[in-house]
Amino acid sequence: MVQQVPAPGPQQCHDLDANDESLPLLQGLMHSYGDISRVQSLSGNHDSLVIHNTDDIRHVLLGNRSNYIKGLALNRVRVLLGNGLMASEGELWARQRRMVQPAFQTQVIRGFAPLMQRANSDLIGRWAVQAERGEPVNLTRDLSELALNIVLRALFSVDLQRLIDANGASPFDLLTRETRRDLAFAAKFRALAHLVRAMIESRRKEQRIEMDLLSMLMESRDKDSGEAMPDRALLDEVMTLIVAGHETTASTLNWTWYLLSQHGDVEAKLYAAITAAKAVNPEEPDTENAYVEQVLQESMRLYPAGWLLSRRALGDDTLSGYHVPAGTEVFICPYLLHRHEAHWEQPEAFDPERFAPASVEARDRFAYLPFSAGPRYCIGTTFSMAEMSMHLSMVAQHFRLQYLGSEPPEAEFQINLRTRQDIHMRVVTR
Repeated sequence: MVQQVPAPGPQQCHDLDANDESLPLLQGLMHSYGDISRVQSLSGNHDSLVIHNTDDIRHVLLGNRSNYIKGLALNRVRVLLGNGLMASEGELWARQRRMVQPAFQTQVIRGFAPLMQRANSDLIGRWAVQAERGEPVNLTRDLSELALNIVLRALFSVDLQRLIDANGASPFDLLTRETRRDLAFAAKFRALAHLVRAMIESRRKEQRIEMDLLSMLMESRDKDSGEAMPDRALLDEVMTLIVAGHETTASTLNWTWYLLSQHGDVEAKLYAAITAAKAVNPEEPDTENAYVEQVLQESMRLYPAGWLLSRRALGDDTLSGYHVPAGTEVFICPYLLHRHEAHWEQPEAFDPERFAPASVEARDRFAYLPFSAGPRYCIGTTFSMAEMSMHLSMVAQHFRLQYLGSEPPEAEFQINLRTRQDIHMRVVTR
């Protein structure tokens, strides 16, 4: 029988958000109350629920998804990215998703493979010089620059080079120079939209279509109305792709190399898998290696870039037998879910074998949410996985990376889960 009573929780009031202060609270709630707990807000405007039960998560993200919209944790994202796919709702989101989706089909992404190869070849060349000189590399900075370069060239192709030639550097480099994601940064980043607008106007004036994501978005048409994407929406989607396509990828690779540096057995198996695949088929794309993907998936299990998801209930509902009033903020924490002992043996261990096909098949699909789930599953997943797989495959063929820190890197729990300080590595040539 459904209990029309609130879920258990502490007497103290808290406002949850994607920040460092929330993680200890979330850990304490899970320890004290289990898979569902209620938190009264400081403002008194709403209560929050924290859920870890996969049936509840499936219900919110999929089964009763029409009752849940993006929650308060997206407010900062909306300030930064406008009303793009990450922040929009309802019919606007559905229409934009349909129009953006063709740009991320597998065949399109394969067309960007040469771009990804060139960017990684350039990185390998620079690291080879530093290895010869015995100089350490700033892994965090280099991976941030790599990921940003790839997504910008995939979006803008020749127009990016024109922008660099005109300015001496890419104005979008502020994403790698500035690490804070506050209102001041948001204002600086949003100001760059005029550069994208100029590219759009130039292409229209010249009737120029390039083989890149910007042209695909400009040429996309709504299947019902036949209309193009409005300019405001087009700008928001491009700005969203720049940030989302850069930060999550760079952060995941940053954590992956650290984990490999601490687990020589996994690193050796990774190298063996890459070299074996190349020996059998030298032409095999560097984006398609099963063990490489398992390593990345395990890294995202331990350090999911989107470590905290939130939804807001539009109407009353029930979760785990408890009443969920309309307006309730529902939080799902992939960082804790991915360490839940109900789904993972030795959850703190780094073990890519968890993602062997048989293990994946046996596990609850909603126990692993590095890209969310349901209709709002990240649209850039295939692009990101191809980019990360190629990087890991290409670089691991040439180098081993040795961590130079005396302590494990500290995690920063903000909008994305990043390392608080840059990671520095010694590059060892194979």
